[in-house]
Amino acid sequence: MRTKRFSTAVALTTGVALGIAGCGGEAKSPASGADTSAPAAGGTLHVLNVSSAPSLDPQRNTDAKVFGFASRTIWRSLTALAPGTGELVGDLATDTGKVSQDGKTWTFTLRDGPAWQDGKPVACEDVKYGISRTFATDQITGGSSYAIKYLDIPKDDKGKSVYVGPYKKTGQELFDKAVTCDGKTIVFHLKGPRFDFNQTLTTSAFQAYRADQDKGAKSTYTVFSSGPYMLKGDWRSDKGGTFVRNPSWKADSDPVRKAYPDEIVFEEGLAENTPSQRIIADAGDDKHAVTYTPASPAQAPQIVGDPRVKDRTAFIDGTGVDFLLPNYKSPVMSDAKVRQALAMSTDRGAYAQAYGGATMYPPTFDILYSGLIAHSDSSPFGNPLNGDLVEAKKVLESTGRSLPVPITVTYMKNSTSDKAFGALAQGWQQAGFEVKLNGISQNYYSAIAAPSMATQTDVVWTTWGTGWPSASTVLSPTFDSRTNLSPAGSGLDNGYFDNDAINQEMDAASLIVDFKEREAAWGTISQKIAKDGGYIALTQKRYMFPAGSGVKLTSYKGGGIVGQIDLAATSVR
Repeated sequence: MRTKRFSTAVALTTGVALGIAGCGGEAKSPASGADTSAPAAGGTLHVLNVSSAPSLDPQRNTDAKVFGFASRTIWRSLTALAPGTGELVGDLATDTGKVSQDGKTWTFTLRDGPAWQDGKPVACEDVKYGISRTFATDQITGGSSYAIKYLDIPKDDKGKSVYVGPYKKTGQELFDKAVTCDGKTIVFHLKGPRFDFNQTLTTSAFQAYRADQDKGAKSTYTVFSSGPYMLKGDWRSDKGGTFVRNPSWKADSDPVRKAYPDEIVFEEGLAENTPSQRIIADAGDDKHAVTYTPASPAQAPQIVGDPRVKDRTAFIDGTGVDFLLPNYKSPVMSDAKVRQALAMSTDRGAYAQAYGGATMYPPTFDILYSGLIAHSDSSPFGNPLNGDLVEAKKVLESTGRSLPVPITVTYMKNSTSDKAFGALAQGWQQAGFEVKLNGISQNYYSAIAAPSMATQTDVVWTTWGTGWPSASTVLSPTFDSRTNLSPAGSGLDNGYFDNDAINQEMDAASLIVDFKEREAAWGTISQKIAKDGGYIALTQKRYMFPAGSGVKLTSYKGGGIVGQIDLAATSVR
């Protein structure tokens, strides 16, 4: 997941609960005097947000803020992450599924009780239909491709799925073979082994969707709820909407959502810093408000300097990591020693300082955030977090190149990142590099993935976080050249990392049945990539999420939603 648009989290508070989704880690208590009273049902919760929801259609969603809200209020899927613990549990399904010995077949049984807002039961066919919409890429745009990638449906000679979705129905028999319904039993047949497929099912693309409510390309803000809340009236983009109770929802049929508030008012399109500022002021309805937009570092003095505000603020470690990708197609970065020298001379502390300091942006050597089993605290080259300029220069000199070695570094331009990369450039230049900074402010991710970028830069900045609590959701999307590199560009592999041995190791890791062993294998792969200079990790992120004085905060280990406020157990006084 892109983490500049949204961020994932380690451990927290369910009142403003962001979580690591089940990978351990100690909770960051909102305050020493945290409220220990029991949560209460009733009242109105206000949710404040700066950015606007691009879609409320689950199969078109890749925005974690939307997912964090909708998957706890209006969407349901076969499996979900429990609030507080982050444990994978059955949601629409009675359990987390049964997998065949070869890892290619997953079977789930739907529980009794879940219902749509009109009272009709959520059926196996509704789950199947929702997933089928992913394949209609001419109408259902912008969503994830997990279903297209994993389900056992053939591709044509251009690599496109032969099945094109439920609207044209071309190849429908192939989808019907890959996903079968028999009463309350749904079976998935996969192309290859996926022992974490039950975690994949928590994501947006696998939410249930009823066919008779589908408007295809016009479903952007259509809401027909299977969760505890339903939309009252219409959703207004840049304004938001009000959600009231779904009268057909029953608590005993939902092991995930506590649904304490009677009503949730979602307000979006607010000016920068406005949500936190309103919540800090704690007046009127904002006493019962939370925000999906973290407070800015500039607001830290207001928060940490006032015990009354600090006591109602969650300080959350993010799962997203900022990192650099050396371009393997670059004549200079094709040299492993040059990549090593760049990594050794990278001053992560200076980068963090530009963003507000190490307290809010903890420096790291690993592209995998610290809550994952696969994470490592060690530098692949033995240098400290602030870099080792002397040793880096020796390594660069050993290449036989004339110093300074010119490099172009491309990054997402804004006033803060200009400072951050200016600080990085100072260290690199002392180590023997001549640095040209190339800041791009518009359509950044499209620009760095374009084929032309391969010859225009030596290093690119990017950011990524977990899709679910596994290192596979970072390493495979970013470094598997087979799914990224094509004539159309680099995909997410913006450094053109192309290593057959690593690809094979990723395939082998995905076949390991035991979760801890599988994650350990992914950790080994991460360190091998880092040792080759495939990435240079910079910082994780830590965020401040204030809540109104009338919002119930409860500390937990872990958390239920990767990256966003967890409304599953939030309550108001």
